[in-house]
Amino acid sequence: MKTRFLALLVVALKAFAGGSPETGRLTHSFDAGWLFLKADATHAEQASYDDSAWRKLDVPNDWSIAGPFSPTNPAGGAGAFLPSGVVWYRKHFTLPVADSNRCAFIEFDGVMANSDVWINGFHLGHRPYGYVSFDYELTGHLNFGGDNVLAVRCDTSQQPASRWYAGAGIYRHVRLVETSPLHFAHYGVFISTPRVASATATVRIEWAITNESGANHQFTLQAQVFGPAGKPAGSTAVDGTILGHDGEGYVREIKLAAPRLWNLNAPNLYSLVSRITVGGQCLDLVTNTFGVRDAHFAAATGFWLNGKNLKIKGVCLHEDGGALGAAIPLDVWRERLAGLKKLGVNAIRTAHNPPAPEFLDLCDQMGFLVMDEFFDCWTVGKNPYDYHLYFDQWAKTDERDTILRDRNHPSIIIYSVGNEIHDTPHAVLAKRILRGLLDVAHAADPTRPVTMALFRPNASHDYTDGLADMLDVVGQNYRVDELLAAHAQNPAREILGTENTQDRLSWLALRDHPAFSGQFLWCGIDYLGEARRWPMIGYAGGLLDRTGRAKPAAWERQSWWSDTPMVFIARRAAPDDAMPTDPGYGAEERHTQVLFADWTPKDLKPHMESVEVYSNCKEVELFLSGQSLGTQAIHADASPRTWQVNYQPGTLKAVARNEGKIVASADLRTAGKPARIILSSRTKILAPGFDHVAEVRAIITDAHGIEIPRASDLITFAISGPGRIMAVDNGDNASHEPFQARQRHAYAGECVAYVQATGDHGKIRVTATTPGLASGVLNLPIQK
Repeated sequence: MKTRFLALLVVALKAFAGGSPETGRLTHSFDAGWLFLKADATHAEQASYDDSAWRKLDVPNDWSIAGPFSPTNPAGGAGAFLPSGVVWYRKHFTLPVADSNRCAFIEFDGVMANSDVWINGFHLGHRPYGYVSFDYELTGHLNFGGDNVLAVRCDTSQQPASRWYAGAGIYRHVRLVETSPLHFAHYGVFISTPRVASATATVRIEWAITNESGANHQFTLQAQVFGPAGKPAGSTAVDGTILGHDGEGYVREIKLAAPRLWNLNAPNLYSLVSRITVGGQCLDLVTNTFGVRDAHFAAATGFWLNGKNLKIKGVCLHEDGGALGAAIPLDVWRERLAGLKKLGVNAIRTAHNPPAPEFLDLCDQMGFLVMDEFFDCWTVGKNPYDYHLYFDQWAKTDERDTILRDRNHPSIIIYSVGNEIHDTPHAVLAKRILRGLLDVAHAADPTRPVTMALFRPNASHDYTDGLADMLDVVGQNYRVDELLAAHAQNPAREILGTENTQDRLSWLALRDHPAFSGQFLWCGIDYLGEARRWPMIGYAGGLLDRTGRAKPAAWERQSWWSDTPMVFIARRAAPDDAMPTDPGYGAEERHTQVLFADWTPKDLKPHMESVEVYSNCKEVELFLSGQSLGTQAIHADASPRTWQVNYQPGTLKAVARNEGKIVASADLRTAGKPARIILSSRTKILAPGFDHVAEVRAIITDAHGIEIPRASDLITFAISGPGRIMAVDNGDNASHEPFQARQRHAYAGECVAYVQATGDHGKIRVTATTPGLASGVLNLPIQK
């Protein structure tokens, strides 16, 4: 995990440091003040190159998301018909002469793709994989007291290179880190909890220390654990000697009394502060967060967390943020994950690549389990220019770097080294590759199991040729009956559904078989790319659409996965009853019919409507305009409760009861004529900075606040005060409107604007207008 100082530890750290400021390590955000050229350029790596005409911008930056969409863009539907190509970034900076005896490193959390990096004309390195984090040492190549130029060339010109939209450019955060010559190695602190009980827990710490000076050093390594409230919880120290230009490793354990465990409902996080001191002077200090928890799989009973047997109820997520592309403020992920958690989702599969490190921080904080996945292909490609071109040279390096980065996250319970790998029909080749990947994973992190998402394993004989049994946990995509049969054939196999459909039978297979540890639905959120044909630009099979709006079928999932009493009403009708451009909107299709969460069908004359009610409660009674239509008990097979209802305008209401007591209710009301725009945001106070954003949702309603389900008016957003509109979206996968704009057509009655603060105080006023409707207004206070 990246070394981050936590605000709650400031007071404790000062006490631990004896009240003196810690200056051993300096970490500078390098996100601001870049220059950008959307073209290739000769000699742009040289410090003397004239970049005065380049565009100024900050990173993270996904330049491709600005479009335009075009059916002739070489990425095609896989890349959402968005542009690709070669671009350059340059950043000028100065470091004081007083720092000239220090080491300096540049850290990139992700650059898409085929990046080359130079400092003052010196080539630091090349990384083809756009999802991996990497660093380069700048020591020896800097002009202290003068101008320095960091240059980055990114190349996504060879397409198609992915099966989904991957973004382009320096789309994640960048940092400059300065250390003394004696310092902790990059990702050089590994924390695990090998023994966990309610009374006590053991924290095991492994340090890797590097000495870049020519001198030998005697030093003291000090470590202190701070609890979730920031109070000291344990410490240790060791004296050591390190030779010049050498490295050393140390291991110590700390006992914690009455540990506060990390779990899904109370994701308690501890912090470890590690210091290297020489002669009482702190030369390096890093802080790592971690969780105290025991997580393991069992062949007969599935997954266990802290002594409790639970089902992994997961979703697969691609990395894009809809209108924001691949450069996603953390608040967007926070809101999306909150929406998934409300539905009962407790796990995320990072399909099919390492995520941004702050995404994993958020999973730690919110209590999600994570399958950390690395590759979508090995040596057999799925696209002409995908990772298979680089696999032999780079796979083990990329895998090792990712595990070293991620291994302190308590949310991560398993690694995946591949998704639907097409090498597996070649058993000798596939087993050789898998053996190498397993060895890398077990060496970098021996505490977590490794799986892969097997692709039609019966056809490629993975269950009989020995490949499946090389895995710590056997994972399979779809075909749940095959996976259960594989367990029956060998009951020692620990099994996991790595990718699953959203249908009821897949859920029943998980619910009713103790050995089946969990499943990851395809998919959690709609994403850009993997579009079958123009004009579609994305995949619409998520529980949430791109704007985070839950689809009707998502609430059926909530009725299966959530313990909180709930009830939801939907009607099943022909797709053309609503938005014809996206027949997949709302849910899975059953007999060409689609779910709608409204009581305003296109045909307002009397007719029969098929109504489905989703609830985890024992009884549900349905009413139409106050008249009972009957009560139904919960179905053992998890199927919805259904009614055939003679349509009439009014209110359709469902009342859910447990033991005769009303515990939940829901209603649908017939909408009148469009009258106004209502603006809302879950963000009540907006903080400044890239990772903070308010999603302002515009809903077209009638005079009584009932949403107009087929409204498609063009809504114009305006903003006043210290803020800006980053992007707009509506979730429509057939729309080619630009995301970086101030207007958007409503889709199924709604659209959103993503608003960011440009100052650290004041108030932002957002207005949404369209001819003939009352305008919507929302005020957002800004506060650090």
